Amino acid sequence: MYLFKYFHFLTEKSTKLIEKNQYTFFVDTKLNKKQIKSILESLYEINIISVNTHHPPKRRKRFSQFEGYKTNYKKVIIKIPYSQSISILPKS
Repeated sequence: MYLFKYFHFLTEKSTKLIEKNQYTFFVDTKLNKKQIKSILESLYEINIISVNTHHPPKRRKRFSQFEGYKTNYKKVIIKIPYSQSISILPKS
């Protein structure tokens, strides 16, 4: 079992996807679609129709004299039925 670390992010594209009931998250790269689906369904108590994943391109990291490439997240777009929703912003 992997440690599930994720966060939801809001960009211009992701706010347009919310209108279509699609939500965007960053998750750990070791998780697969089935694990992501089961974790998010239990966490938010929703039914997920589809899960789309994307590994963003690697970016060059440099620390002192050492160089390397690393992406430590995976971009996930989930689609849920129109009868359900996820509250993203906290209520004040």
